Amino acid sequence: MRFVNVGYGNVVSMQRIVAIVSPESAPVRRLVQDGRDERKVIDATCGRKTRAVIITDTGLLILSPLQTETLAARMEDMK
Repeated sequence: MRFVNVGYGNVVSMQRIVAIVSPESAPVRRLVQDGRDERKVIDATCGRKTRAVIITDTGLLILSPLQTETLAARMEDMK
Protein backbone atom coordinates (compact mmCIF):
# COMPACT_ATOMS: atom_id res chain seq x y z
CA MET A 1 0.00 0.00 0.00
CA ARG A 2 1.39 3.39 -1.00
CA PHE A 3 0.68 6.70 0.68
CA VAL A 4 0.93 10.26 -0.59
CA ASN A 5 1.72 13.20 1.68
CA VAL A 6 -1.17 15.69 1.50
CA GLY A 7 0.51 18.29 3.68
CA TYR A 8 1.85 18.80 7.21
CA GLY A 9 2.61 15.13 7.78
CA ASN A 10 -0.83 13.87 6.77
CA VAL A 11 -0.91 10.95 4.34
CA VAL A 12 -3.63 9.29 2.25
CA SER A 13 -3.64 5.89 0.58
CA MET A 14 -3.08 6.38 -3.14
CA GLN A 15 -5.32 3.40 -3.94
CA ARG A 16 -8.33 5.16 -2.38
CA ILE A 17 -8.03 8.45 -4.32
CA VAL A 18 -10.59 8.88 -7.08
CA ALA A 19 -10.04 12.58 -7.88
CA ILE A 20 -8.16 15.68 -6.80
CA VAL A 21 -10.12 18.86 -7.54
CA SER A 22 -9.78 22.57 -6.94
CA PRO A 23 -12.11 23.99 -4.27
CA GLU A 24 -12.78 27.19 -6.24
CA SER A 25 -15.90 26.17 -8.16
CA ALA A 26 -19.41 26.40 -6.72
CA PRO A 27 -20.21 22.68 -7.25
CA VAL A 28 -17.12 21.61 -5.30
CA ARG A 29 -17.94 24.09 -2.53
CA ARG A 30 -21.45 22.61 -2.31
CA LEU A 31 -19.97 19.10 -2.26
CA VAL A 32 -17.70 20.05 0.65
CA GLN A 33 -20.55 21.74 2.54
CA ASP A 34 -22.80 18.71 2.06
CA GLY A 35 -19.91 16.49 3.18
CA ARG A 36 -19.49 18.59 6.32
CA ASP A 37 -23.19 18.18 7.08
CA GLU A 38 -22.87 14.40 6.64
CA ARG A 39 -19.58 14.34 8.62
CA LYS A 40 -17.61 12.97 5.65
CA VAL A 41 -14.93 15.67 5.50
CA ILE A 42 -11.41 15.29 6.86
CA ASP A 43 -9.68 18.65 7.24
CA ALA A 44 -5.93 18.11 6.80
CA THR A 45 -5.15 21.81 6.29
CA CYS A 46 -4.01 22.51 9.87
CA GLY A 47 -5.78 25.88 9.71
CA ARG A 48 -4.37 26.90 6.33
CA LYS A 49 -6.33 27.72 3.18
CA THR A 50 -7.83 24.74 1.34
CA ARG A 51 -6.19 24.48 -2.09
CA ALA A 52 -7.26 20.95 -3.05
CA VAL A 53 -10.10 18.57 -2.29
CA ILE A 54 -9.30 14.87 -2.50
CA ILE A 55 -12.27 12.61 -3.22
CA THR A 56 -11.93 8.99 -2.12
CA ASP A 57 -13.71 5.85 -3.28
CA THR A 58 -15.42 5.62 0.12
CA GLY A 59 -17.05 9.04 -0.31
CA LEU A 60 -14.76 10.88 2.08
CA LEU A 61 -13.52 14.35 1.18
CA ILE A 62 -10.04 15.30 2.34
CA LEU A 63 -9.12 18.99 2.37
CA SER A 64 -5.47 19.70 1.60
CA PRO A 65 -3.42 22.91 1.79
CA LEU A 66 -1.37 21.82 -1.26
CA GLN A 67 -2.16 22.73 -4.88
CA THR A 68 -3.78 20.08 -7.05
CA GLU A 69 -0.73 20.12 -9.35
CA THR A 70 1.60 19.46 -6.40
CA LEU A 71 -0.45 16.48 -5.25
CA ALA A 72 -0.65 15.09 -8.78
CA ALA A 73 3.13 15.43 -9.18
CA ARG A 74 3.72 13.63 -5.88
CA MET A 75 1.48 10.79 -7.01
CA GLU A 76 3.31 10.54 -10.35
CA ASP A 77 6.67 10.43 -8.56
CA MET A 78 5.43 7.54 -6.41
CA LYS A 79 4.50 5.31 -9.38
